[in-house]
Amino acid sequence: MEIFTYGETEIAALSAKCLKMKALIDEAGMLRRRVEPDLFKALISSIVSQQISTKAAATVFTRLESLVVTLTANNILAKTDAEIKACGLSYKKVGYLKGICEAISSGALVLDELIHLSDDEVVAELIKLNGIGVWSAEMFLIFSLKRPDILSFGDLIIRKGIMTLHGLDNLTKQEFAEYKKRYSPYGTVASLYLWNLAHQK
Repeated sequence: MEIFTYGETEIAALSAKCLKMKALIDEAGMLRRRVEPDLFKALISSIVSQQISTKAAATVFTRLESLVVTLTANNILAKTDAEIKACGLSYKKVGYLKGICEAISSGALVLDELIHLSDDEVVAELIKLNGIGVWSAEMFLIFSLKRPDILSFGDLIIRKGIMTLHGLDNLTKQEFAEYKKRYSPYGTVASLYLWNLAHQK
């Protein structure tokens, strides 16, 4: 299992910028969050897992892998919509999966090229795909490309974490931007601790 790696440099920088974040880090210690370096698998998983539980998503994904044997774009495209739906997916999700696979198969999307793009460029490329929004693209940046400075406004738990940590009743987009600037360039590590805070509540 590969995890998101960080260390004393990130912890020291965040602790120096925000005493409340320092307290959060001191209390939680080092966190281990799994990442998925297989970019295709990560994209397919993001579609499968939308609006269902983690356990259900794992079951559906296992069925999909069993159906196609080897998880590739062409192997998914070779299956009928009905076969893929039988894994536990809605026809809408089947359409999303096939759209991604068609983009990859045609060369319209070259996953390895994403590695060389900026965060904003990766998001811009991925949201061209049906079924992938900004939040999904940002999670891809964290949990597949392991980018260090992602704090997602679209993540409700992150926003609630900031509000809890700082004793806020609400959080505007402008205020969020200020916290994002404060946590930069290690916004991803801040995200890990904010998610952890939410799970403790």
